[in-house]
Amino acid sequence: MQTGFVGLGAMGAHMARSLHRAGLLNGVWNRTVDKAAALAQELNCHAFKDLAELAANCEAVVICVSADADVREVVAGLEAGLSPRMIVMDCSTIGAGTAREMHARLAPLGVGFLDCPVSGGVEGARAATLVIMAGGEEEQFEQGRPVLEKMGKTVTYFGSSGAGQAAKATNQIMCAGIIQAVGEAMAFAHAEGLPLERLIETLGKGAGSSWYFVNRAPFMARNSFPAGFKVRLHAKDLRICRDMAAKRGAELPVVESTLKQYAQLIVQGYGDEDISAVYRLTSALFPENKAASSS
Repeated sequence: MQTGFVGLGAMGAHMARSLHRAGLLNGVWNRTVDKAAALAQELNCHAFKDLAELAANCEAVVICVSADADVREVVAGLEAGLSPRMIVMDCSTIGAGTAREMHARLAPLGVGFLDCPVSGGVEGARAATLVIMAGGEEEQFEQGRPVLEKMGKTVTYFGSSGAGQAAKATNQIMCAGIIQAVGEAMAFAHAEGLPLERLIETLGKGAGSSWYFVNRAPFMARNSFPAGFKVRLHAKDLRICRDMAAKRGAELPVVESTLKQYAQLIVQGYGDEDISAVYRLTSALFPENKAASSS
């Protein structure tokens, strides 16, 4: 199934490379033209001049962009080139309502739309080991599965349109709680004078371990937070979670407390750092850490 890829950010570029390795990538498009041209040259594929041209020359399209408005804009741009039996797979993290809206928009054209957000960070995108959560028509999921399986190790169908985004929202709530806990634990360990690298190696094999502890506690130990999953992007995702919960009459304490922390980091100029930058705040809870960081 010859596939076009839209959105070549930190995750998308690696996902496009995975499709290329599998012989499925026909071409790419990105809002920043130079980025698309550079990847197309690297992979010896097409850099399409617009979205309609990409759609007209592919059997499937994968989207990986930042927000609901971006997905709406991309789908509108694709429409003129789409044809029946094509499938659009959106790997962005957006609201379940927007996913259902896009599904309804493309259904009269005979085009399938799957909401299939991903988890696993830049590392998972690079290694094609992402977890992919899909919602949409089951028949269309089976049609798109061979493409999704080239980008992810775990590809799961959760139900009708919007179900993939609901599963991803669940994941994002868990990430919020875990990164808070890891930040507090590492700040505590630092204040106690423990050898942090040795601690990470040991506790990474214990009952309290997690992907975020193993992969992001080292950032905290070095007090350096290169973007894997940006603070401002997780904040966007958590606002989606908050809105979804509010529609069911609930307020989620972990979501609310994490959004407050992220708001502080963004105001301080750290919005484009990895979410492990919460350590900047948790470390300051301990006077010993605060004094060490200012000396």
